[in-house]
Order: sequence, then structure tokens, then C-alpha cells
Amino acid sequence: MADQAVTPQKTPAQGVQRLKRNAVGTLGVIFMAVATAAPITAMVGNVPIAVGFGNGSHAPAGYLVATIVLGLFAIGYATMAKHITATGAFYGYISHGLGRIVGMASGLLITMAYIVFEASLIGIFAFFFKNFLSSQFGVDVHWIIPALLMLALNAILTYFDVNLTAKVLGVFLVTEIVMLALGALAVLFQGGGPEGFVVAETLNPIGAFTPAAIAGASAGLGLFFAFWSWVGFESTAMYGEESKDPKRIIPRATMIAVLGVGLFYVFVSWMAIAGTGPSKALELAQDADTSSEIFFGPVRSTYGEWAITLFNILLVTGSFACGMAFHNCASRYLYALGREGLSSGLQKTLGATHHKHGSPYIASFVQSGIALILVLGFFAAGMDPYVHMYTLLAILGTMAILIVQSLCAFAVIAYFHFHKEHPSSAHWFKTFLAPLMGGIGMLYVVYLLWEHKESAAGTASGTLLFKLTPWIVVAIFVFGAAMATYFKYRDARRYDLIGRIVYDDSEIRD
Repeated sequence: MADQAVTPQKTPAQGVQRLKRNAVGTLGVIFMAVATAAPITAMVGNVPIAVGFGNGSHAPAGYLVATIVLGLFAIGYATMAKHITATGAFYGYISHGLGRIVGMASGLLITMAYIVFEASLIGIFAFFFKNFLSSQFGVDVHWIIPALLMLALNAILTYFDVNLTAKVLGVFLVTEIVMLALGALAVLFQGGGPEGFVVAETLNPIGAFTPAAIAGASAGLGLFFAFWSWVGFESTAMYGEESKDPKRIIPRATMIAVLGVGLFYVFVSWMAIAGTGPSKALELAQDADTSSEIFFGPVRSTYGEWAITLFNILLVTGSFACGMAFHNCASRYLYALGREGLSSGLQKTLGATHHKHGSPYIASFVQSGIALILVLGFFAAGMDPYVHMYTLLAILGTMAILIVQSLCAFAVIAYFHFHKEHPSSAHWFKTFLAPLMGGIGMLYVVYLLWEHKESAAGTASGTLLFKLTPWIVVAIFVFGAAMATYFKYRDARRYDLIGRIVYDDSEIRD
């Protein structure tokens, strides 16, 4: 018989099925959260853009600023995770802090973000896979073949126990982190590059707001790409119901994911620029054909050509791991929305879990179906998997997720200081000042994305999807708010359930 979840009022939510308990530990949650950040893709893909068209050699300082802002957000986020454990994460947190109407609007928006992120990562995986086969084996395949392969593998692997996904992601993640670390450590042990370690030129936080010394460069674009590299770290909270001790594991995993990834990004990007030399790095970053040499150059000179081949393999596996992690996120948000009984049909389908594996298997297959439609849509339109599918869907998802993250930061403040919930955990810094500064910082990044959306989209900026992106975000948010408002006045029972089905609402266990 399925386990029964409970509402914060401790009454049973009849018919609600729960995800498998005690399925994953701290490392598993960290692996899945960090995999969504895709360290090797974030570094090799985003740092050159930040260097060439953003804040130049100060790109590592941009990552340092992002670490501070997201760390402030994570302090409040982790504190709330000690008291509310729900697969809906942002959806549940915002519903408790800012109310059910804003919560439902945010829930639909964040679900959309994770749905399109999987398709986005399928695009870049197909691009890397196609290029790898061509460069290493002289085999030319259409990008739709690896795209469909990734879709099928995601559907199969996520059908089973979440622990299987964690193990697969763990192997890929550890390998790419080791490879990035080897390149960075080579520069460190050699005493830097041709100009030394250039600490002041790369790590001064003020430099994060200084554009590169070339025409058209924007420090805002560099900062945006730094924040973009973190998308997905917040997914720790959605694995709370499946973790062994959510009240401890989720806050711990969140802070480790944010600060660990942040410091790693700062170190790796700093060593890459130091190893290449700031002037040379800026020159290489201007050309898409040479931009990856910021990382590949020091690695090749130290370890040889075999390391570059391994790098290219890891770009394929890293993007696959990231896409699979986002598939998990999207499935769990669909499941969280479905199980709340806003519709009895959804509760029996999207809100169902597998009798043996405890996975949200129907929601997972629905997510696979949506991703398939998106992929086939770009294929039918003759679009490029990298230039169009990856870029456009990533911008759409990033705009949505940053807005929801900002709302979540303010929800933490409202939950502890306006609603006076769990006064023993309320703190002037952890639950007020830190999330306030983090929320404002993320709203600033939304502004940066809006200001530089054409530059971020590149040649895809002329497409209809790009022009519709902000309107899609607004429309989904308004639809969610309207749906919650309808339930408020026409179906109070269902309205009361919005964001309220949680694993447990008790105090943290000592």
C-alpha cells in the first residue's frame, strides 16, 4: 500500500503516493544537484564567452561574485529545508511563504523551466556527440540520432530507483571534475602561465563589473554567464522525500553544492586564464573555433593530445549527465503538481509512483514525451541543436528559474518573519538579510539577462521563439496564478492543498 504524505496540519492527504524513502544519501543528492550544473560544460562553454565578450580576464571574479550571491540565497533556502521537505521544493516553499496563488504560479513556471532544460541539454549533447564521432572516427551522423538516443536512455534510467541515477551521474561527474582539476593543478604546480598567476587581474571582485577592453564587451554579459553556470543547484530540496535524513542531508547538500561548485569554478577559470595568459585568453575567446583552447592549451602542453580526446569525451558524458539530472527535476515537479489532487485524473497518473522502484514513472514518461515533441519540433524546423535548441531553451529556462529563485528568497523571509513560523530558527542574518541580498542579487541577474538577451542568444536572436520568450514566462506565471485564484473561490478544498503536501513539517531532528 502506498505511503501517505501529510499536510502541515498533520492530516492525511488521502490517495497520495510517496516517493521511495531512504533511497539516496548526501553524496547522491550532491551528485544529482551538481550534475545539473554540468561543470565541464559550464567551464568550457561559458568561461570563453565571459572572457571574450563579458568581463575579460576578470571572468573568475564574476564567478566569485556569483558564489557570494548564491551562497547568501542558499543560507535561507537551507534553513527552510530543515522544516519543509517536499518534492515540489520551490513550489512548496513559495506556497508557504508568499501564499498559494504565487506558489502555484511559481510551480508551473519552474516546471516549465526544468522541462525545457532537458531538451536544451539534449541539443548540446547531440552537438558534442556528432562532433566527437566526426573528429575521432570520421563518422558523420545527423544530430537527431544522438538526440533520440539520449531521450531513450533518460526514459529508461529514470524509470528505476533514484539511486541508480545517482550512481550513473556520480561516475560521470567525478570523471569530469578530475579532468578539470588536472588541468588547473598543472598550471598551479608550474607556477602559473606566461604572466604568472595574475591574481589582481582575475580575482578582484570589482573587476567582475568591468567590461573587457574590446568594443561591444559587457560586464553584465559576463556576470550572467557566471550565474547561468549554476542553474540546477537548488534541486537538492526536491530529493528530500527520497533521502535518508532530509532535515540534515538537504541543507548540508545545498551548501556543499553551492560553495563547493563556486570555489571550484573560481579556481578552474582562474588557472585556465593564468595558464593561457590574460591577453592570449582574450584573443582566443573572440573566435568560436579557438575559444576552447583557453582550457585545452594548458592541458595539451602538460599531458598531451590524449587528454584533449578525454576532454571531448567528457563534454559528451557531462552534457548527458546534466540532461538526465534535469529530467529527474522535471519529473518530480510534474509529480508534485499531479499528486496534490487538483484533478483526480492527474493524481492517479502524474501523481503515481512505481510500486517497486518508488519512482515517479508516469511523470517521467510524460516528461520524455514533452522533450521528444520539443526535439522533433526543432528538427522539423531545420534548426541547429546548439545554436538554436540549446541556446534558446536555456535562455527561456534560465529566465524562469531566476525569477522563481528570487521569489523563493523572499518567501524565506515571509515564512520566518511575517508568518512567524518556527521562531527558534528565525535569525536576522540567516533568514532575513542573507535571503534578501540573495534575492535582490538574482533579480539583478534577471535584469542582466533581459539587457543582454540578444548577445546571449547570438545568431538565434532573430527567431520567433526568442521574441516570444519573455511572453511565455509571463503567460505561464499568469495562468498558474489564475488557476489558483479559481480554486480559491470555486473549490476551497483543492485550493487548500496547493503546495501543502509535504513529507514532514516537524522540527529538525537532533
